[in-house]
Amino acid sequence: MGRVVSGLRDRVPLWVRIRWGPAPRTLAALALVLVAAVGLAAFHFWSVRPQGVRAPETVEAGAVAVAEDPLRATGADPVPRPVAGAPPSPPPEPAGEIVVDVSGKVHRPGVQRLPAGSRVADALRAAGGVRAGTDVTGLNRARLLVDGEQVAVGLPQAPAALGATGGAAGGVTGAPGTSGPAAPLSLSAATKEQLETLPGVGPVLAQHIIDHRTENGGFRSVDELRQVNGIGDRRFADLRPLVLP
Repeated sequence: MGRVVSGLRDRVPLWVRIRWGPAPRTLAALALVLVAAVGLAAFHFWSVRPQGVRAPETVEAGAVAVAEDPLRATGADPVPRPVAGAPPSPPPEPAGEIVVDVSGKVHRPGVQRLPAGSRVADALRAAGGVRAGTDVTGLNRARLLVDGEQVAVGLPQAPAALGATGGAAGGVTGAPGTSGPAAPLSLSAATKEQLETLPGVGPVLAQHIIDHRTENGGFRSVDELRQVNGIGDRRFADLRPLVLP
């Protein structure tokens, strides 16, 4: 750098060197400023150069994003969180409750409230158990219960039962207001609706028959029908050929 400056000074006329000639320190300062400007321009050019950009990855609908849990460092599993837009999971269904009528030869006959999914054995247990000596051969204690049904224990089976649609089934053709069922009804197992098919028996008298049956563990003979409140001699004579114990 000193040789270049000396060479330039030798080529410049003397009067110019005397009038305008800069000092060596001034030339060195100008050279440093020039070098700094060149470096700054190079850095600016490098920083604004174009760069490639990667396309974002697509996420399938319903995918689950896994967010890191604070316990991840201790070996715990990450906590899954559903992505926005995914369908929410349905809430658990309630357990529910059913109501059944346990009648016949049990220690505590009557209406029992049980959890949904209970079986006949659960209803017998809620009614205090079966009385000693009762024949339960035809009773399926593993059967699932449905809401509103009646469980008769140790009682004769009704000769016929109403169908699920309310129509007659198994030979029972009677209906409220008619002359009575085509086949005799069992007083110990007939439902309230079936008892109302008997002549002269309405909802109140049918309930009295059921109450008497529940309190006494069923009917052992047709003559016990005289003990039911509301049944006199004339009505008993009309009902006797239409019922069984």
